[in-house]
Amino acid sequence: MNHRLCAAIVAVGFALFAPDVLPGDHAAGVDPIERGRYLVMIAGCNDCHTAGYAESAGEVPESDWLKGDSLGWQGPWGTTYATNLRLRLADMTEDSWVAFARNLRTRPPMPWFGLDKMTDEDLRAIYAYIRKLGPAGEPAPLYLPPGEQAATPVVRWEPPPAE
Repeated sequence: MNHRLCAAIVAVGFALFAPDVLPGDHAAGVDPIERGRYLVMIAGCNDCHTAGYAESAGEVPESDWLKGDSLGWQGPWGTTYATNLRLRLADMTEDSWVAFARNLRTRPPMPWFGLDKMTDEDLRAIYAYIRKLGPAGEPAPLYLPPGEQAATPVVRWEPPPAE
């Protein structure tokens, strides 16, 4: 079989069996708030930004999601804390959130290198969901540079041994 015929058969197969609604396809009727909730859950946002979420296997009331945490993450970079996203996004427009997410370069353990790969539509859905939750909670503790003692519990990340 020649390559063009094979390509045509594959294209017809995709057309016949492809889903009508692709992930993140808001134009096709996907509710952006529900899409945002889904993304927050599967992308691991709650694991750090919701106190007790990972330790309880996700058994935290949704009303307490994304309020940040006072558990510090300590390593050679200093001590970082998961931001209260509900307060952070309360002061942002949707467009400023998308720009912020696209340009975020931060310290561990925040996986900004995954956040910046999300589509604008996904980021807008996350924004819609967090804004629906509304502002709540207190700001997380501020970053501490290396050598400063944290007043909160911390998870210590040791650097790999030098070779």
